[in-house]
Amino acid sequence: MIPVILAAEPADFDANVRQPGLAAIDELVGREPRAKRPGPRRKKVAETEAEISAIAFPPFWRDALDDMMDAYEQRCAYLAMFIEDTGNPTVDHVLPKSLAWDKVYEWTNYRLCTGVVNSKKGDLVGLVDPVEAEVGWFALDLATYRVVRGETAPSALREKVEATLPLLNLRDCCAQRRRYVADYRLGPGSKGIDLSYLERRAPFIAAELRRQGQLVRGDT
Repeated sequence: MIPVILAAEPADFDANVRQPGLAAIDELVGREPRAKRPGPRRKKVAETEAEISAIAFPPFWRDALDDMMDAYEQRCAYLAMFIEDTGNPTVDHVLPKSLAWDKVYEWTNYRLCTGVVNSKKGDLVGLVDPVEAEVGWFALDLATYRVVRGETAPSALREKVEATLPLLNLRDCCAQRRRYVADYRLGPGSKGIDLSYLERRAPFIAAELRRQGQLVRGDT
């Protein structure tokens, strides 16, 4: 994981995601919706917003996915690796829908996330948010391709960093890191990749190879 700079909210986010979402919440608690829409009203499912089940929220956040793919250069916020077109990009809610109804339709609560990581994260809390992470909190073990706690991770955040590691070390994630490193070492002339490509596709790996003195072919 490397620091992620929170992208600016898209101009059409409020109209396409936030307002339809808030109107849906109105209906789910039995209020008159703030915005009209075609079709019948949604059935009341709770007395208060906090009692709405996570699965009851209409997934308007999916309408933000294209903007997120552009804003974050198609990289998973947690893995810092490119999400292939077939890699199931998803919108992760940093604060889970089940715990923060008022953040369900908020851009600042969204992180671009590959599906396998999002399904593992679920409703977990107490993890490092990529937007709050700093350089050096995580490191890459080049023998196992597993992410480990970095030497400069603050002791006060040690538990938070350690709790995040299982999310980053899923089998498929480690295998993808291994392929990136192998392709980089192979080099572009041998149907591999060069450093600039690696930095675009997997900047955390590139940064770790540089930090650990593992760059090749005179790269710096």
